[in-house]
Parts: sequence; structure tokens; C-alpha cells
Amino acid sequence: MVRGYTMKITAMNRRTFLEQSAAAGAALTLAGVVRPGLAAAAPPAKAKDRVRVGVIGCGSVSGAYLPHLSKCPYAELVSTCDIIPERAQQRAEQFKIANHYPHIEKMLAGSEFDLLVNLTDMQEHEHLNREAIAAGKHIWSEKPIANTLAAGQKILEQAKAKGVRIWGAPVVVSSPQFSLMAKTLAAGTLGRIASAHADYGHTGPTWSSFFYEKGGGSMPDLGVYSLTTLTGLLGPARSVVAMVSIVTPTRTIDRKGEIKVTEEDNAMVLLDHGNGVLSHVQCGFNFFNPHGHVGTKEARHTITIYGSRASMGLVGYDWEPLGVDLATEDKPEFERLATDSDGYVWQQGASLICECLATGKEPLFTPEHALHVVDIIVAARQSQQTGRRIEMSSTFKWPIVT
Repeated sequence: MVRGYTMKITAMNRRTFLEQSAAAGAALTLAGVVRPGLAAAAPPAKAKDRVRVGVIGCGSVSGAYLPHLSKCPYAELVSTCDIIPERAQQRAEQFKIANHYPHIEKMLAGSEFDLLVNLTDMQEHEHLNREAIAAGKHIWSEKPIANTLAAGQKILEQAKAKGVRIWGAPVVVSSPQFSLMAKTLAAGTLGRIASAHADYGHTGPTWSSFFYEKGGGSMPDLGVYSLTTLTGLLGPARSVVAMVSIVTPTRTIDRKGEIKVTEEDNAMVLLDHGNGVLSHVQCGFNFFNPHGHVGTKEARHTITIYGSRASMGLVGYDWEPLGVDLATEDKPEFERLATDSDGYVWQQGASLICECLATGKEPLFTPEHALHVVDIIVAARQSQQTGRRIEMSSTFKWPIVT
């Protein structure tokens, strides 16, 4: 944990952040940046040691990221950018950022910065990441980095050639709950691992149409979390079988009216991790929940792993975990462990990357893992189209935590 960098943690809700207007960002309570297992380090003493940050995409998600980045001792916020210029200006004024721009070309030609934080719509990430890398910028991208494995691999090659780096959300492997689950698996506590299940869904956003249009869908928006966690715990997927569908063919979007849904809003994805280990992820935009999407109220297991001698469940969502329940042959009643988030929050990725760029440390999350999950999503859609089991060609360094 970075000393002097942990702040009070309050209930944070991804959907609340995503549905808030730009003006509401100032009211958010901040949470600290922590990477479990990261050695304590003193904050940089001088501004020249900080990573200069430009943020593109000043909508609702920036209302989660900017408060966090503004408190990061390794970050200097240099500029904002949005195709709606008023939003870029508003965020710049709100967080006392000197520069704001209406387009990435003007941003890249403007005040110098080191790291682009890409918070735009999912469909825009790929080309904006390429443009920024071409200009010699490091990248922190909200998910996904790219829309296909091939496109993502080209981006990684481009970054290597330019001498810069790219990382992408989500950062679920950084939580203390993930660490405990990974170490429990590595210790053999569960015996022979058989299967796992994860689910994540709600009734769907109404504030933007991009979730339901080409390049969107419930898998890259919601399933990406569970897929990252399960592959992080059980290893890369070797093959995928899936069924996906559209349950609600039209949606009513705020200030836009009725739109046609073209991407899946309902998905069931089965993964083969090898050695007999199977896992299942379900996600969608048609999941009614009695308490909506408030993470602190999600007291059930959203991820469960079964073995021959024990089972364990993640309490709450992996983006806002509340603990881990473990039951074994010797202690068949669930024991709740790892109830302290230790500063982990879903929006900490860009701040962690600033720390890593400033200090030379490495994060637990990697672009190869992020692209493996993209590959799974593409394979799931291909499985639906063909009715076949799809073999995976991508992988990543694993285990993540030992």
C-alpha cells in the first residue's frame, strides 16, 4: 500500500457512476489506491517525478476516475478531451486541470503528457489507443483494449515498436479477495478442482445506446469481469462453447428514444481450462435484482468454485468484493474470510499504472490477459453462430498470484 495514499472507502456502485451526469462527479467520495502485495513506497516528492495524464472521455465514468487520479501522488492531470467540448471543459474546471480539448488530434498536439486514460465508449477504444500509441503515449484503456484478438495483438506490437506500454480494465485480479482465492487454490485446499460458476447482470443501462450496438453487448460490458476473474483463478481457457441471445429486441434510451438491439443482452459461456476443469459465466441486461445494482448489498456468492474436498464463494461482485466464504471437509460450515477490501476499488487501474510507470513496479493485470478475455468473447459469439466448440489460440502468463 502506498503510504499517505489511502482514503476512506464508502459504498461505490458501478451502475451509479455510469448513470450519473457529468456534474455529479464532484460529489463522489474517494477511495484509496492499493495493490495487494505491492511494497510500501513513499509518494514522489517532486512534480517532475509524476506521470503526466491526459483523460479522453469526460462522461460519467470519468466521474469515478478523476477523483481517484486527482489524489494519486504519482499522477499529474494535464488535460481532458471529449467530443462534447463542454464536458471536457467542465471536468477540467472541476478538477483544476489546465487544458481541455474537443478532439484527440488537438489533445495529442497540445500540452505534453505521458499516459492516455481512455474512458470513451467501447467502440472507440481500439482506434483511439492506436492513435495515442503512434504519438508515443502509454495507454490505460477501459475495457476492451480492442474488439478482436488480432486487432489487440497489433496494438501490442505497435506499442512495443514505439517503446510504450498499454494496459486495460478490469483490475479484479488486484483485490485481496482474488489473492486469497488464488492462494487457496494453489495450496490445494479444495482438492481436485472440478468446476466454477459466475454471474453478473442487471436490467440494462438507459443512458446510452452503445451498450446495445455493434461493438457493445453484455459480454464486453459485464461478462468481462467474471471471465477475467475465472481465467485468473483457473488458468487460460483452452476452448469455449456458448449460447448468446437477444431477449429484449428494442430499448428506450434517454434523450434518444427507441433503438434496435443488435448485440447480445443474454449470454451463457462455458470454458474448458484443461485438466478436467470447467467453468460457466452467465451475464446479461435482463437480470432483475431486488436491490438493483448496489454492490454493498450483493451478499450472495457471484463466483463459486467447487473441488473434491472444499468449495469457496466470492461474496458480492468481483468489482466490489465483500469477502470469501470457504467450506471444507473438516469445517463444512462456511467461514467468511478477506472481508477488508484494503483499498481496492474498480476504478483504480489508471492510478496503479501511474505508480508503476513512476516506480518501475509491475501490476498484476496484463494486456495479454485482457486480450485473452476479448478472444473468449469473440469465440462465444462464433460458437453461437456455428453451434461448435471453439478452440482458443491466445493465452497469458499464469498463475497470477501464488
